[in-house]
Amino acid sequence: MQLPTLDDLHRATEVVRTVMPPTPQYSWPLLNHRAGTEVWVKHENHSPVGAFKLRGATVYMDSLKHSGPSVKGVIAATRGNHGQGVAHAAARLGLTATIVVPHGNSREKNRAMQALGAELIEHGDDFQAALEHATALAETRGLHMIPSFHPLLVHGTGTYALEMFNTTPELDAVYIPIGLGSSICGVVSVRNALGLKTKIVGVVATDAPAYALSFRERKPVSHPSTARLADGLSCRVPVPEALDIILANVDHIVEVTEQETAAALRAYYEDTHNVAEGASAAALAGLLKEREALRDKRVGVVLTGGNIDRELFLEALGNA
Repeated sequence: MQLPTLDDLHRATEVVRTVMPPTPQYSWPLLNHRAGTEVWVKHENHSPVGAFKLRGATVYMDSLKHSGPSVKGVIAATRGNHGQGVAHAAARLGLTATIVVPHGNSREKNRAMQALGAELIEHGDDFQAALEHATALAETRGLHMIPSFHPLLVHGTGTYALEMFNTTPELDAVYIPIGLGSSICGVVSVRNALGLKTKIVGVVATDAPAYALSFRERKPVSHPSTARLADGLSCRVPVPEALDIILANVDHIVEVTEQETAAALRAYYEDTHNVAEGASAAALAGLLKEREALRDKRVGVVLTGGNIDRELFLEALGNA
């Protein structure tokens, strides 16, 4: 896959601006003290759907509107945030949206997708099973399948990285959670387009290690995912195009436990009074795990979303 150019990213930004302003990035004193270094947080939890996924879905849907024959509806598989982005973007164009989630998916994310007008279908025990079912439904129902990884999604997610790199002091490193890879590939695109030396570090859950194993083996390695708190990182089968970009551009990948992720979620709440979902907190957990190597550095971390069920949030807060 060819990475977007700076011109591509500027065009994508124009599209994203039709639905949301730039999200802020702050350096929080208490978090800096905890990390022992200067940390800049990119607050994608402040988007209209509470996560960065709206950016890519909006860019994808804008392209769909301007190319080829019209479609009657779209379908996607998700653990929640991609589905919210797709439902939001589809509603703006007057299209139906069908979203497939695995059984046991976040109740509040499910409700949010339905509130945006999506038809919600539960199928399978993990994201991969939901994805395969969505692909089959797209064929039988004549719906346009919106993938969870696509160059246009990378264009869209890259817009938050463009905001971050253009408005913070130059960063020595940035920590990004990896689900299927659109987020980290977007950050790579901007880092490369701007000619920066910032190291990009991926973070995965130890209970969803497919990308970490693939990075180590330098080839796609599938692995079952049992991530609960960081459900947004529940990848069983890596995307080859994303892995190629990661292998060529990412410095290393950190694995974090559920306990470390919960501690980072508490840190976000205590130090910034922001709510982070598990996948977002995982990136901070990776940063804090490597805090000794980051002393006297300036580091970025992306709070990719804040959509977490109340019970799970309270459980994580209580496990001090």
